Amino acid sequence: MARVVMVTGVSRHLGGRFAQLLQADPDITRVIGVDVVPPKQDLGDAEFVRADIRNPIIGKVISRAEVDTVVHMAVLATPVGAGGRATMKEINVIGTMQLLAACQKAPSVAKLVVKSSTSVYGSSPRDPAMFTEDQEPQALARSGYAKDSVEVEGYVRGFARRRPDVIVSTLRFANFVGPVVRTALTSYFSLPVVPTLLGFDPRLQFIHERDGLEAMWRATLEDRPGTFNVAGDGVLTLSQAVRRTGRPSVPLPQPAAPLLGQVMRRLGLADFSSEQLRFLAYGRGVDTTRMKEGLGLIPHYTSAEAFDDFVRGQGLRGPLSRDSVTAVEQRLLDVVTHGGARG
Repeated sequence: MARVVMVTGVSRHLGGRFAQLLQADPDITRVIGVDVVPPKQDLGDAEFVRADIRNPIIGKVISRAEVDTVVHMAVLATPVGAGGRATMKEINVIGTMQLLAACQKAPSVAKLVVKSSTSVYGSSPRDPAMFTEDQEPQALARSGYAKDSVEVEGYVRGFARRRPDVIVSTLRFANFVGPVVRTALTSYFSLPVVPTLLGFDPRLQFIHERDGLEAMWRATLEDRPGTFNVAGDGVLTLSQAVRRTGRPSVPLPQPAAPLLGQVMRRLGLADFSSEQLRFLAYGRGVDTTRMKEGLGLIPHYTSAEAFDDFVRGQGLRGPLSRDSVTAVEQRLLDVVTHGGARG
């Protein structure tokens, strides 16, 4: 049977790379990439359609091409590329609502794959050691990407109830790392000096970009309905991860955390919401039994190996400029002593 796959969010690395990979499967006759801006990377033979999923016109794209599989990868993790938090939320939540409404009306759609995040579990000192897919968060997400992801998944569940004939797969990914992918967390670990919270050493899990794309591949090309945590085996503590980068770290008192996030965003060093700062205090762990048994994925990289490949790919262990280290240290000191108001 001829298959037509539409991938949203192809202007970002993972979406564009996935659109490329799909073309290798002989059962897929057409790949359509959708985004609001043209991709910088080559999409191969995939067709690019410049469209905003917030606009009902996305329904015409689906119906005219008789799309049978929709892969939703357009949920933004940070407001930097979106032009602000309000626009980010609109793209994530309103965009998903419009996309699902279009899928609901399209009789050709038979499968929906959604890229979500383990951030839906939040970060709390009362969390279980490992969240399973059926467990509820101890503290509800109050802002940022985590809150958007919770809302997106809620709309996806509603769609699944209204269209029980459609195979729906939701993949909750741990933090992506690798030699190419860029996220707020990889920016954080690439800082000349890595700030941490005094008295906290959270557990972190990672998924290598190669394994993450394989998870998307399996959910797209095979019938794998359900919700799946996707992460590499094992965990790293924050202190272990920082040592692997070869970067010095500076522990800051917890009351400085909100100011720290503001300063880092203002300097363009990294983009951290309050939820991400809670993650750097309490961490998160997820159980991946269902990923292995239900999705059939055994990751090639453990969390530690994935992180090490990121470190190698970015050359993080090379020599650092004394001036760059001193400048960041001074700015972080300003956060503690002056509330980040100086300079």
